Amino acid sequence: MRSRLVAGSLSVLAAVGVVAGALLESGLPAPATQWAFVVIGLVLPALGWLLAVRRPGNRYSWLLLACGLSLGIGLFGVGLSSRTGQPNPLVYILAVFYGLIWIFVPLLFPDGRLPSRRWRWVARVSVPAIAAHGGGLALAGYSLIEVPTPPLSGTEIVGAFLGGIGQLVTWIMAVVVFCGLVLRWRRSTPGERGQFAWMVAGVAMSLTGGVLVLWDASRFTMSGAIGLMAMLGSVPVTIGVAIIRHRLLDLRIGIRGSRLQLVFDLRPTVDEVLSDLGTALHDTPEPAEQLDRLAAAVRAGLEARWAAVTLADGTRVVAGTEQGQAVLTVPVRGGRLECGPREAGPLTREDRRLLAALAVPAGLAIQSAGLVGRLVNAQEAERRRIERNIHDGVQQQLVALIAGLELARATGADPDILAHLREQARQTLHDLRELAAGIHPSALSQGGLVEAVEERCSGLPVQTTVTSSPALRTRRFPDEIEGAAYFTVSEAVANALKHAGATRIQVGLAQSGGRLRATVTDDGTGFDPSATGRRGLATLSDRLNALGGELIVESEPGKGTRVNAWVPVDE
Repeated sequence: MRSRLVAGSLSVLAAVGVVAGALLESGLPAPATQWAFVVIGLVLPALGWLLAVRRPGNRYSWLLLACGLSLGIGLFGVGLSSRTGQPNPLVYILAVFYGLIWIFVPLLFPDGRLPSRRWRWVARVSVPAIAAHGGGLALAGYSLIEVPTPPLSGTEIVGAFLGGIGQLVTWIMAVVVFCGLVLRWRRSTPGERGQFAWMVAGVAMSLTGGVLVLWDASRFTMSGAIGLMAMLGSVPVTIGVAIIRHRLLDLRIGIRGSRLQLVFDLRPTVDEVLSDLGTALHDTPEPAEQLDRLAAAVRAGLEARWAAVTLADGTRVVAGTEQGQAVLTVPVRGGRLECGPREAGPLTREDRRLLAALAVPAGLAIQSAGLVGRLVNAQEAERRRIERNIHDGVQQQLVALIAGLELARATGADPDILAHLREQARQTLHDLRELAAGIHPSALSQGGLVEAVEERCSGLPVQTTVTSSPALRTRRFPDEIEGAAYFTVSEAVANALKHAGATRIQVGLAQSGGRLRATVTDDGTGFDPSATGRRGLATLSDRLNALGGELIVESEPGKGTRVNAWVPVDE
């Protein structure tokens, strides 16, 4: 908001200076040529304002605003001088405009930065030369309507010499920059060539106009007027043409709507892309579709031919038609973002900043997709385990039981055979209950979390204590919350027995701060969590993460293990 206010103020001041200066010089009614001059003079502050508002981080916009402001102040001084017949000090600001438009506008094209460090000397020489040009003219008392005639005072002689040297160096630096601009144009990529071509043409016309103005001097012929128009307006006009035809600085103009309304169709800013992406991800619950939206947002934001989101497991989602190698890759949590070349022009610093800003929501979307993928795989593995247990265990027992019953009916079985079949049926029922408990314990459904955990720990072969608050014993939570907490405790207890050789296990259940917490501590051998996988806890960690919770394992060799799990719950 502050940058927009500053940009708007500078552009308004520049526009007022251009209009007021022109009208003061010609008076009213102004001729058509003067209005044409005003229109050309307004192009520069308009472009500077547009770029500063839409791309405040781009230094080039502020350079154009500075050019427009110096032009407006200088022309206002010209108008005052023509009215009063006396040189106005403001007119010497035009020297700043000439230096900026001939040297710094082409030198810092198109992003406000030097092409390389080798061009620093040009900037260091040009700044004092421009100051000497304007200051010398002020000392000599030069104005556009009157040139001091001999005899000159000492101050006027010093001013004329200083102004002449400054003007000569300014012209030399302008020619050097122009030659460098031509080289940059010849070496540019196909996407940049059109932009540089228009800038080369604009600077060439502006310098040619400056030569015509110097040659015309104070004769005020038609060639001088044409030269003045070209000198002041050719560079701003060619920048405007480059914006329309070659999307300079990510701006373009198009026709939109049934009324054929001419509008500026600007590429969205970083904040706009992030806001739209956040809304899209929030409205898209499916992780796979979120990755599609993310890839599409990257492609649209960068105007790239293609963009891709790649997960750590190799899963890849591409927006557009992938051709060639990626020109920019940004690593994110759980994967990476890649994009191909832009539709027009090279990737800029703004593009890189946009892709870096997308890293956070991209990491969250990739993490969500990876989490869902692991949960799906875990569910599939659990389904196969249950299927295998049924096939190898209960199913075989039921087949044997049916065969025994058929045999008993056919042979008139004695009481011993019937007793054996009854025992076999009881064992099958017991195995079915154990299998069902592995899916969802009946104690958890009937008695709640605390009762289910106590029942699970009651039959352990080591000393196990379960502690919880009285209020938690009667508190019920959603099935997914209770199931995640129960199976986390169950797996942690099983690991303590199977892998740690624990002789004492402590289980704690608590609710505080909007969280349901489960803690399992054992006195086993311990391990290094950074060097050892979490065994069966990995799937449970994903399950807790999906619920917004977390699993933390603390352990050291010889010092036992502590498993801390929590999930958010309503108070």
